This record gives sequence, C-alpha cells and structure tokens, in this order.
Amino acid sequence: MEKDKPVKIAMVDDHVLIRDALASIINESGGYQVTLLAKTGREFIEKLKGDDLPDLVILDLNMPEMDGFETARWLYEHHPEIYILVLTMYDTELVLLRMIRYGTRGFLKKDIHPAELKNAIDMTVRTGYFYSDQLTGRLMSMLKSGDAEHFSLNNTILSDNEMNFLRLASTEMTYKEISKMNTSARNVDNWRDALFTKLHVKSRVGLVLYAIKNGVIGPGW
Repeated sequence: MEKDKPVKIAMVDDHVLIRDALASIINESGGYQVTLLAKTGREFIEKLKGDDLPDLVILDLNMPEMDGFETARWLYEHHPEIYILVLTMYDTELVLLRMIRYGTRGFLKKDIHPAELKNAIDMTVRTGYFYSDQLTGRLMSMLKSGDAEHFSLNNTILSDNEMNFLRLASTEMTYKEISKMNTSARNVDNWRDALFTKLHVKSRVGLVLYAIKNGVIGPGW
C-alpha cells in the first residue's frame, strides 16, 4: 500500500443496505476509498481489474452464487496481496479456522460500531491483522514477525501423538471426530490440554496459528 494515497477498499455483501452504509462510513473516515461494490463473490471477481486492485476487501460470509469461503480461497490463490476482513454474524471456532486457512486478516461483526470499523481497518493497514481477541491478535503478530523465541518448535518437545493431534486439530474435524480415529475422547482431551500448556495458548485457533508459524502446516493447507 502506497503512502499518501487513499487505501482502496472493496465491499462484498448481498445485504445492500448494510454494504452501502458501511461504505459511506468508510468513505467519510479519511484516508480510505471504497472503489468496488459487489453483491456476490462472483460479481466481485468479475469486477476486479488487474491494474486497479483494491488493497483490502471487506467480505461477507453468507452470499449466493459464491460465498465468502469460496471467495477468500480464490483471493488466497490468485491475489494473496489483498487483505481480507470478514464481515459475519458467526465467529465459531471452525469458521475462524477455515477463514484463517485462506489468509483472512480479521473478523468484523455486522453490528460493528463505526469507530471500531475504522479502528479495524487502521490496524489491518498498519500491522496486517485485526483480531478483537487479544490472544489471537498476539499470535497473528508472532506469525507475521517471527519474533517470538519461545514460540518455536525448536524449544518445545512434543510427543509423536501430540504432533499428530496438532495436525488434526488444524483441520475442520471436530474433537469428537478426531477421537474416533483409533483413539479415545480422553486421549484427545489429554493431548489438547498438554499442547495448551506447552505452547502457551488457550484455544484451538492458537494451536492452528502455532502450527502455521512453525511449519507444521501452512496457510491454505
């Protein structure tokens, strides 16, 4: 993103009133310009121009034709330089995991306050990430900068079972589904708790970010 030039933003949401209201707020914030509006992921892709790409896209998850998941994956594969902020009413762990896989930089609730919206965009432009959860934000910063010495596999001894569980926990499988793979629910609980302690994280999202940071899996795995 070039300094002294407005940050170009695309809004992709099939709820036109919400989309246009947020676009107006962004345009009035200063330093930002909504340059592309679309109702579906497919329309968004069709409107993209190679010589005038947005710097950031605010993307709804639930849309017809091509939803936010498919659109984020397409962007990750074709234009990873475009930052993605996801606009959604859902912030379940599996949604977070799936969208982080596709390079999402942050999550916004649809009832977000205008000041928080501006803060989210400011932070994403400045640091590359916006996560309201402090732990997740810290982990994403580590993932970006690589400056956390204690956050390294070289300094942490994981058993084969713990390493295998870490890989499985980084998929969309539920803990219950993992427990059915030649193991038990008790073992899954024990491995999860051990990893939380060893890796200094408190959530499944934290496990995934650790796995990405240390090359256990990669974004888009």
